[in-house]
Amino acid sequence: MWKADRVDDKGKMDRKEAAEKALREGRSHFEFRPETRRFLLANAVNIAIGIALVIIAWWAVAEAMIAVRGAFFPTPPETFSALWEALGGAKINGATIYFHTRSSLVRWGLGYALALVIGTIAGMAFGTMGRAYDIGMVPVYIVQMIPGMAWVPIAMLIFGLGESATVFIILMTALPPIVINTAGGIRQAPPIYSRVALMSGKDHFSLFAKVLIPAAALPIIDGMRIGLANGWRVLIAAEMVLGTMVGLGATIEDSRYSLDFVSAFVCIIVICLIGLTIEKLLFSGLEGVVRNRLGLEEEG
Repeated sequence: MWKADRVDDKGKMDRKEAAEKALREGRSHFEFRPETRRFLLANAVNIAIGIALVIIAWWAVAEAMIAVRGAFFPTPPETFSALWEALGGAKINGATIYFHTRSSLVRWGLGYALALVIGTIAGMAFGTMGRAYDIGMVPVYIVQMIPGMAWVPIAMLIFGLGESATVFIILMTALPPIVINTAGGIRQAPPIYSRVALMSGKDHFSLFAKVLIPAAALPIIDGMRIGLANGWRVLIAAEMVLGTMVGLGATIEDSRYSLDFVSAFVCIIVICLIGLTIEKLLFSGLEGVVRNRLGLEEEG
């Protein structure tokens, strides 16, 4: 009997050692690879080429509008000259471009941060609970089907005009893709990962932090990216209709009445640069790092 107990204990130790070895080997896929630097450099080159193509197309459209219709259309030189003046401190719509940009970023940051926290927690909860997923995701899909600007009257009824209404619209627009992708990524993680981690004595926090979240990292990043884009777009639109006096969207709206279309184009450039920076330099860079650590980047 005593000998059998020793054999059983030895078997448990062997299984635990095997589980810990498998977990270590699994984590080796997340080691940093030198291809990441090459990926980021290639990404920067692609951004530069893409921007150049957009400017060429913009210039062609502007010249065509001027030649065919005789209508004023801001050209790249005129717009970049005005942008340079704005960066030097020239005021647009009663404030500097820095103040307008900061106001928009604060509104977006608050709404997106709330969506990120709530969406990640809800997604992880739904992703690990079978019936909770089937029930809880139904209202998430319903919310996702509502266009961003359709939240304007609801926000006005709840918060009135101003900052809180804008933050609420950003939250409701950015939240669904974060929940959906986080839950989907957690559910797609191979079950063997969880079993190995639990066999090696990991608690539930370590299971999430070291196993499930890394395994679901790419879907989670995609959800964060989609949520960010949704929130950024609806922010500009909400500023144009919710009576905010400052902000990039409010400045574009004001240009309709002042006919200062060059200033509107300046704000559009700032909007694009901010979105492109966050998307390409943050999310694409983060995705490249994750892919390298997962061993998913192509060699050569």
